[in-house]
Amino acid sequence: MNRMVRLVEIEQEQETEMADECIAAEEAGADADDRDAPRHMEHLRMVEALLFASSEPLEQKALAASLPEGADVDGLLVELQQLYEGRGVTLTKVAGKWQFRTAPDLAFLLRREQPEQKRLSRAAIETLAIIAYHQPVTRAEVEDIRGVMLSKGTLDALMEVGWIKIRGRRRTPGRPVTYGTTDAFLIQFGLESVSHLPGVDELKAAGFLEAIPPSGLDVPSPSADLAPDEDPYVEGEEVEDLATGEPAPE
Repeated sequence: MNRMVRLVEIEQEQETEMADECIAAEEAGADADDRDAPRHMEHLRMVEALLFASSEPLEQKALAASLPEGADVDGLLVELQQLYEGRGVTLTKVAGKWQFRTAPDLAFLLRREQPEQKRLSRAAIETLAIIAYHQPVTRAEVEDIRGVMLSKGTLDALMEVGWIKIRGRRRTPGRPVTYGTTDAFLIQFGLESVSHLPGVDELKAAGFLEAIPPSGLDVPSPSADLAPDEDPYVEGEEVEDLATGEPAPE
């Protein structure tokens, strides 16, 4: 009987020792996990920083080369992907590489509309200069000053960019429309008003005129006010066709 009791006691002691060893192992593992947690978070931050800073998708090898030896790149990428799931940017794998991208449902926020830049022709630039300095001026007067007919589309191009406008009608037979510059023209060239357009002295200093200009040369003084022989333009009035100078069909 005593022998049987002793065997039972020995078995209980062994079970107790095994239980203590398991508890000790679990505690040791927990301590190891606690020690590894800061390092793991540091590795996660490194991967995040590398991906954010790169303008191109990064291969996993490139990430691993920048991380400390032994870093679990696979696990870090999966964790980071889950962390950003459902946010404004997501971690996406494209062509075998990793990159942060805008969430597909928010792509419309980054759409940008940029106006198309158009280069003005030499004729358009000359016409603009004549209108700026001689306003109010009619189409026929522009052609008389330039010495050539205005080609189709020259005035159209200037009106399209918003630098000239129809400003009135001349009190002469046919009542031709007069043209002048717009506020957009002043903003583009940094002018407070048309009266601040450069005069002869400024043009000579800028090299646009010879040091001794031809005798009788005069730079007009444009005005935004209606001329004595000019009536204001009424929106919706019949306007001459810009190509022919004849009244445009309704």
